[in-house]
Amino acid sequence: MADYILAKYISKHLNKEVTLKGWIYNIRKSGKIWFLIFRDGTEFIQCVVLKNEVTEKIFDLKSTLTQESSISVTGIVQEAPRQDIGYELLVKDIEVIHIAEEYPIALKDHGVDFLMDKRHLWLRSKAPFAIMKIRAEIEQASRDFFNERDFTLVDSPMFTPNAAEGSTTLFETKYFDRKAYLTQSGQLYSEAAVMALNRTYCFGPCFRAEKSKTRRHLTEFWMIEPEMAFFDIHDDMDLAEEFVNYLIQHALKNCRRELEILGRDISKLEGVKTPFPRITYDEALEILREKDYKIEWGEDFGAPQETAIAEEFDSPVMIWRWPATLKAFYMKRDPEDERYVLGVDMIAPEGHGEIIGGSQREEDINVLLKRIEKEKLPKEDFEWFLDIRRYGSVPHSGFGLGLERTIGWICGTHHIRECIPWPRTMVRLKP
Repeated sequence: MADYILAKYISKHLNKEVTLKGWIYNIRKSGKIWFLIFRDGTEFIQCVVLKNEVTEKIFDLKSTLTQESSISVTGIVQEAPRQDIGYELLVKDIEVIHIAEEYPIALKDHGVDFLMDKRHLWLRSKAPFAIMKIRAEIEQASRDFFNERDFTLVDSPMFTPNAAEGSTTLFETKYFDRKAYLTQSGQLYSEAAVMALNRTYCFGPCFRAEKSKTRRHLTEFWMIEPEMAFFDIHDDMDLAEEFVNYLIQHALKNCRRELEILGRDISKLEGVKTPFPRITYDEALEILREKDYKIEWGEDFGAPQETAIAEEFDSPVMIWRWPATLKAFYMKRDPEDERYVLGVDMIAPEGHGEIIGGSQREEDINVLLKRIEKEKLPKEDFEWFLDIRRYGSVPHSGFGLGLERTIGWICGTHHIRECIPWPRTMVRLKP
């Protein structure tokens, strides 16, 4: 057994002596008393060093310990209502493991570019700590959600021979004696998997070579993509709504401490209620025109338009029945009007944009063949995809949830790059 405890369990040891192992987040000095803020990757806790409670050698460490020095600290757990976690440690002993050099990220404001250059160190600060904890919780909650509903995880490949979301945003790479591309989405492979397993999901990184520097875009991001046999577009939207509500409720239940660290207005999340509003593209267009946006039918919505629509609702809004010209070849057309597809985008509140894109898929091979020909796609690269329609085709639907945008909304962050450990953008490839 370890000879120390994790700081997150400090409340279980009230009035007992414990040992913690971790790093110094900050030091404050005041005459015959000094304080160190200790962190161990699970929690931050104040440790109080009184001159008459420790040896002179231990007390004098206030002059040699530095920010991010690693230590083992032993003391008595005390109630401290004024502290964030309600407890503190009355220090009895400190063992120095390593004295850190002068730490480049002082406890003051820094520019975001500087912090991103030091991302490997910035992760130790309170806000990144909280965001990464929330991200881990949301990832686990996502797996739990689908596992509880009889979905099977089927991983999709990172190398693909063809595009899923349009050829203009592909990262091309040499693959022995031919070209390959980094995956934009696992969806096409998930469509094959559902014919074997009925309900599946994939969960992994996706890559889009979008030349965009907005606060909503990364070149590498993670997506959770369920696919369901025998689901139509309404079943698809029902599941998407249920999934997002599940994630919000999980965050409110399990991440309240981290949300408080971030200063998140939790009432905004508590105000999310089902059913989510569902409007058509045409209805969304009317909202924009009432707000004096000059936009024609068939034009896509950018970030300002998405934000303007979302401002009308307290919960995420689902926009469906999109013009076919805006969406991918595999989306099923609306049988009542071929100008539209049975596709849906879910827009998050508070300016965080689209977090889900999904659709009912086209199950008719003849229709798909015509689309592939019309869009001048290489038919030979899609033969395996067409086989799905040759052998036991059924109606099916699916969607993809962008993890980082969802995390950004839950956390209330300004920029999506804060929501992934190692962000990749047009201008950033390190650390």
